[in-house]
Amino acid sequence: MTSTFSPSEQVVRHATTRRLLMCDPEHYDVTYSINHWMDPSDPVDRDRAREQWSRLREVYGELGHQVEVMPGTLGLPDMVFAANAAVVREGRVLVANFAYRERQPESAEFLRWFERSGYGRSAIAREINEGEGDVLTVGRYLLASVGSRTTLAAHDELRAYFGVPVIPLELTDPRFYHLDTALGVLDESTVAYYPGAFTAAGVTIIEQLFPGAIRASEEDACGFGLNVMSDGLNVVVSHRATNLMEQLRARGFNPIGLDMSELIKSGGSVKCCTLELH
Repeated sequence: MTSTFSPSEQVVRHATTRRLLMCDPEHYDVTYSINHWMDPSDPVDRDRAREQWSRLREVYGELGHQVEVMPGTLGLPDMVFAANAAVVREGRVLVANFAYRERQPESAEFLRWFERSGYGRSAIAREINEGEGDVLTVGRYLLASVGSRTTLAAHDELRAYFGVPVIPLELTDPRFYHLDTALGVLDESTVAYYPGAFTAAGVTIIEQLFPGAIRASEEDACGFGLNVMSDGLNVVVSHRATNLMEQLRARGFNPIGLDMSELIKSGGSVKCCTLELH
């Protein structure tokens, strides 16, 4: 499934320097299963995982982005997926309140990092909310999923905390358990998404908000092609999403494909490893 596009629609893209947070993968592993992709019987090559994570960090540096790295914590193997740490907007931080007990201790670790880094307005969410995994900033509003990891009640908390509109999008396919596995923000007016991950109402909302949104195939979505980090021009993406990368080029973006196979074993890729400090 791909979107239609006319060459006359192509616009000139511009990169914007970003400030990003990543978490050291020293303790990364798959020791339990809390999503469709995790299989503890399929061992992680931890050296290769570090190489893939390090290459991602290098690419961000090569693109001119500022990357801060926080240490991981022994016994918390999913902390490498820093996107789940929090929602950060205009200096305010709402730290995640994780759905699964295996990840709940991460909240205190992330809060401690933000407080030590000078974020004066930081708090752990009261409602179940898994950070940028499920809450994506697009201009003046937030896209927020309704699913197994972030509750509808969390949307009210987000509105009150940040004072911005929150647009709900319901996820329906367990393979796409976080919004950032089913939808990637490319710039303030462009997204790529997999329609099969959403309700019909969600697809309508996305198409209304983002006319001409890029539609990814199921194959590219399952290759974590939508779990991207974009600066408005350069889109860092799983190299498995070959068709999606062609669509990105046709729209004037510069896709940079990376091997994230060891991180994908835990259900995460480029975006999952990256929290944007808006």
